[in-house]
Amino acid sequence: MAGVNDEARWHGLWWEWALLTGITAAIIAGAGFQLADHTGSAHISWIVATAAGLLPAVAWLAVSLMRRKIGVDVIAVLALAGTLGVGQYLAGALVALLLMLGAALESYARGWASGDLRALLNRAPRVARRVADDGNEEMVDLDTVRPDERLMVYHAEIVPVDGYAEDSAVLDEFAVTGEREPVERAPGERVASGAINAGAPFTMRTTTTAAQSTYASIVRLAREATSQRAPTVRLADRYAIVFVPFTLLLAGLGWAIAGDFVRAVAVLVVATPGPLILAAPIAVVCGLSRSARRGLMLRDGSVLERLGRIGTVLVDKRGTLSLGRPKVTEMVSAPGIDADDALRLAASVEQLSQHVLAGAVVGEAARRGLSLSTPEDVREEDGRGIGGRVDGHAVWVGQLDGDLEPWAAQERSRAELDGAAVVWVSLDDRPAGALLVQDPVRSDARRNVRRLREAGLARLVVVSGDRPQVAEEMTRMLGADDFIAQCDPEEKAERVRAESQHAVTAMVGDGVRDGGALCAAHVGVALGATGASAAAEAADAVLTVDRLDRLGDGVEISQHVRRVGMFTAAGGMCLVLAAMAIAMTGLLVPVAGALVREGIEVAVIGGALSALTGGLRHRRLPTSTDELIDQFTVEHERLRDALIRLRSTADLVAMEHDGSVCVDALRDAHHRLRRQILSHDEAEERRLYPMLTDPAGGPEATATMTRAHTEIRRLVDRVDGHLCLTSDSRLDAEQVPDLLATLYGLDAILRLHFAEEEENLFSLTSASNPIAAEPVPQAQ
Repeated sequence: MAGVNDEARWHGLWWEWALLTGITAAIIAGAGFQLADHTGSAHISWIVATAAGLLPAVAWLAVSLMRRKIGVDVIAVLALAGTLGVGQYLAGALVALLLMLGAALESYARGWASGDLRALLNRAPRVARRVADDGNEEMVDLDTVRPDERLMVYHAEIVPVDGYAEDSAVLDEFAVTGEREPVERAPGERVASGAINAGAPFTMRTTTTAAQSTYASIVRLAREATSQRAPTVRLADRYAIVFVPFTLLLAGLGWAIAGDFVRAVAVLVVATPGPLILAAPIAVVCGLSRSARRGLMLRDGSVLERLGRIGTVLVDKRGTLSLGRPKVTEMVSAPGIDADDALRLAASVEQLSQHVLAGAVVGEAARRGLSLSTPEDVREEDGRGIGGRVDGHAVWVGQLDGDLEPWAAQERSRAELDGAAVVWVSLDDRPAGALLVQDPVRSDARRNVRRLREAGLARLVVVSGDRPQVAEEMTRMLGADDFIAQCDPEEKAERVRAESQHAVTAMVGDGVRDGGALCAAHVGVALGATGASAAAEAADAVLTVDRLDRLGDGVEISQHVRRVGMFTAAGGMCLVLAAMAIAMTGLLVPVAGALVREGIEVAVIGGALSALTGGLRHRRLPTSTDELIDQFTVEHERLRDALIRLRSTADLVAMEHDGSVCVDALRDAHHRLRRQILSHDEAEERRLYPMLTDPAGGPEATATMTRAHTEIRRLVDRVDGHLCLTSDSRLDAEQVPDLLATLYGLDAILRLHFAEEEENLFSLTSASNPIAAEPVPQAQ
């Protein structure tokens, strides 16, 4: 298809279809005149149609010459002029018709393939509702919004910039994350620009300007993806240097052998570099669109091509393999003190602190539904903690001075082994509790690593700020190949450059400190879902959804696009060369050659559009099964408190087994195990596991889970047996060894069992939902 690349086009879609309509009308009119034996009028109509196609072809050729290039447009000009020269007016009209039809079809195909990218650009917000100090609202230009301003977002409106919700909010984040279910954001939680308010109006406090927001970075990538040309397109232009002389030589041979210029015209008519010009670019645009739908926004087609050749990926732990924020993973209280009460008092004071860990303490209290009080006489000491009076108690949250009690020394030792920070809670000058805070590894981290392996990545390196011992332990747990611990940004970038010497390398990060490493990699991938717009600016790609496994999807899409583009281009050119050879022998006249030419181009466009589907490994589950898996996944988070109480009870038995407090804690832990854990296991056996038999690969896939349930019940019954043996609300000394083995064994089995379910069974829904619902974009 001559002259249909983006750089040399001055058309709008309306212009192409208007000219196409005029040429069609002229051809039909000529056919009518021919049937009425008005041959002269028929020829005039067809000449007009040919001239209408010749004008844009000459214009495209002129643009190429001004750029000092002789492109494939010269073939179209020679073919149209040749039909006029030999009196093949109908053939010329058909060439003109099919030339403009091909141009219109290409534009339509590009619009169809890039529909998601263009929708992303079109929906970018341009105004915001600013809330003044007196509560009045005003519509302002989005560029005037600054950090720490209040905005109002009404139902169905787009969140204009990044910030934090001041009220509860329900957001539809599908446009930027690909997740179809609305998400709830509590007051104080982050809201990302680009999401749609799916609930009641809410106010938010901004943290960035419009230009620095997550969605603005994604929109800039989308704009570049729709405007830049892939290397495959430039490669097709270079092929024109060979194809044009070859076509002219073949046409000249046909003319010389037969002495008939019509044969030369037939060769020119059927010659089309359409497969070279169309196949790869359309396939690449399809890949860009599909990647965007999967939550991976790529800067341009060259990034897509490199993505399919990645052999090594370095992943910064923060925000990708971990949650990316501090979280209270365990609350331990001193003997005789209720853990929830200690947490409530600590959070009441911490709500006035600016310390980075204060939000984790307040968030844990909110998760447990604790009602906070207003503190008095609050004082904060930099680097030590914060104190005040709450409900008549002197509360201190932070560091402890002096010697630690046995229970506290034990928790400090455990925190050091886990790589966790300890926030101590003191009530009335007595240590009352310890909060273990860390950036925990995500439950889906190992599954995401396995997904990258499935996509063909041979080497995975974890980049962590933890101590080497902690980073090494996590690397083994995730199944990665190597780790980098406690390195500064310069060292991180240097390590990326070193890895790049051996294989095409990707670096995944989410912070400003990752900018150098992202630039050093062949493909820098920023985790834009966490709001790291600075990292997104330095990256070649942005994961708009908070899931590392979508990088594996992008790799497979890239590989599929490459296969489709190469197969379509090679197959199309084989057909073109065969048709040209037939035309040179005289077996293909110009009129038939024009029809064959366009048939090849339509087939190439259709083949390239096949990149819109396929190429991804996935399993589909019924909607009811997906919903049930989601339900049990949420329950796992709710059961975390029961696990924490179990571990705390075991520690208490180890230290103070001869008191009534110990027995009371044991009864409470046993009650929670029966009411929460066992009932949860029974529901999984009855409702969930039967539905997973086929998708998981047969009953053997859930057999180990069922066996774990049996062992959990056995150990819970054993705890009950020990409670029945207690006398005078005291544990006998001879009970303690077996009881401790039971409690610690039960804790280990439960944590392992939950991890196995989350990684193996619950991953089925993430592997099926987004792809099963993946829509085909509509033409724009």
